[in-house]
Amino acid sequence: MKVCLVNSKILRQLWSVVEQTQTSTLVGLSDPDLVKQLLRELDSIQALSSEEINSVNAYLFSRTQLIRDLAFARSA
Repeated sequence: MKVCLVNSKILRQLWSVVEQTQTSTLVGLSDPDLVKQLLRELDSIQALSSEEINSVNAYLFSRTQLIRDLAFARSA
């Protein structure tokens, strides 16, 4: 199992981006497109190094189901 190191500031910003993203986007995109969209939004808030991008990318791929579950819960 590969460990993804993402600092707490980036994690807070990332989950803020998830909360601000429309539910239809979170549930309607494929996993790769969802990760790409969230990374694009996060990178527009804070410039990320290539190492941070790789770490956040891996982190997001490991959390796509959680992100979708949260989106379904808030739409219910």
